[in-house]
Amino acid sequence: VLMRPITLLLLAATAVATAGAQPAPPHDLLVRGGTVLDGSGRPRFAADVWVRGGHITAVGAQPGAMAKDTLDARGLFVAPGFVNLHSHAEPWGLPTAENMLPQGVTTEILNADGGGPLDIAAQLRTLQEAGLAVNAGAAIGFNAVWQSVVGRSDRRATAEEIGRMQQLVTDNLAAGAFAVSSGLDYKPGYFATEDEVVQVVSPARVWRTNFPNHDRLRPELGFSAREGVRETMRIGERAGVAPVITHMKVSGRERGEADVILGEMAALTRRGVYTSADVYPYLSGMTGLGALIIPGWAQDGGVEATRARFADPALRARIIAEGDATIAARFTGADGILVLDPGKPTRRLTEFMAEFGTDSPTAAIVKILETAMPAAILGFGEERDLRKLLQFPTSVVSCDCGATARPTGHPRNAGTFPRVLGRYVREQGVLTWEDAVRKMSGLPATIAGLVDRGYVAAGMAADLAVFDSATIMDHATYEQPELRSTGVRHVVVNGAVALRDGAATGARGGRALYRGSWMPTRPQDAVSAARSLRVSGSVVPVTGGAPPRRLAVSLAPAAGSR
Repeated sequence: VLMRPITLLLLAATAVATAGAQPAPPHDLLVRGGTVLDGSGRPRFAADVWVRGGHITAVGAQPGAMAKDTLDARGLFVAPGFVNLHSHAEPWGLPTAENMLPQGVTTEILNADGGGPLDIAAQLRTLQEAGLAVNAGAAIGFNAVWQSVVGRSDRRATAEEIGRMQQLVTDNLAAGAFAVSSGLDYKPGYFATEDEVVQVVSPARVWRTNFPNHDRLRPELGFSAREGVRETMRIGERAGVAPVITHMKVSGRERGEADVILGEMAALTRRGVYTSADVYPYLSGMTGLGALIIPGWAQDGGVEATRARFADPALRARIIAEGDATIAARFTGADGILVLDPGKPTRRLTEFMAEFGTDSPTAAIVKILETAMPAAILGFGEERDLRKLLQFPTSVVSCDCGATARPTGHPRNAGTFPRVLGRYVREQGVLTWEDAVRKMSGLPATIAGLVDRGYVAAGMAADLAVFDSATIMDHATYEQPELRSTGVRHVVVNGAVALRDGAATGARGGRALYRGSWMPTRPQDAVSAARSLRVSGSVVPVTGGAPPRRLAVSLAPAAGSR
């Protein structure tokens, strides 16, 4: 559980005031001789990093200090542990996080795209009891809330139902949820009107949190990604929460128009509504085969109702026609769709089309969905747009994946963070090392509302990723999506070494994270300006009968200082 920042400040000041009274105990861990990328985006610097009690105690030389354990970081970068803001981690994967630790990830924010349970406190409690290799926080999912009250049918919510959904949002934010996540492109959340979404989400205003949304692309708007982003921004502005364009992409007929969408996001931020995005470095996504292709009206009522419509010749023909139009407008074509059926080889949709003797990709999809519900890889974008999305100042790197112990079918599960660092930093220079690490640590931490993670600095939780800039790279492909990345040498989670010399240690140092009211979503602080802070109060000894003592703390970091 996080302490209030002022409490941390007073404890730190007290420690300084009493440090001379007795010799300091040995540190638990020393990360020696590395080059620090501290998560702020500021220039790298050489420094040792010292850890005690799960927190960073010092960054820099500590003459005479000793540590019980040492990690050799000479010739390596030392970064904050990466924060996966958009996580689909599975409960059975979090005790080992075998696919995330080699990527340098130490924190995951669960329940992306509006999913997850309706009691996130219980969810996190269960995860903590099972053991965590990485930290886990959670959002409350709009889609889960909507389905629990309104159901899977396309109908309007009553005033009483709106109130019940608002209460679910409020209760979970009070219990520590980090956001109200949404996947308005997925049914039944898709059926909610914009006004209904705003009403349900509006109680989050007082919590100063964020609204990550998988944008809704509507057929009546030509499946416009730009219109989907605009809706997310409108909902955020109207509900009083920070909009986050989640797993952002520029797709279909709007490929090549990244500058237009990003310009509108920047304009909204200038108007005072902080707007950000999360991005993964691939041009294909993964979801259910029919989730985004079978029209919404045909999915009304769930799977069995959909299959009943398949059996009606007239409805089947309409579904196929509308699905083909969706593929043409939104994706890169049938050859860019891979069907992932557990236990069977991955096949392109075009292979099924040939097998079924049809020229219609949706006709093949309908035939498959009559008896199975496989996942699919869906090609959607262009490289030039991806580079611009990665470079946007308030975009973070997230994987749209999470800790898992089973095959998943998409290379992002094993390769996202090393792919950005190896391909888009070292090889292509799209980002600097400092900015890429900022987008994986300090920036997502401030969007989430975390106050003690995302930076390498004294007082922060000791979540660290140590990697080799010369070798870090992904190796997973669509044909071999489980291949592990290389180059991440050591990972520390709350002071526990979880990855040493590239091998998992089995440590379960992760913690369930809960957001408090003093942990707002906020822009990452500018580093160019000087700032100051004065705090005064009483220090109350936790043992003994000594009286409280007054303490005043004054901080005045210079412009550009750490």
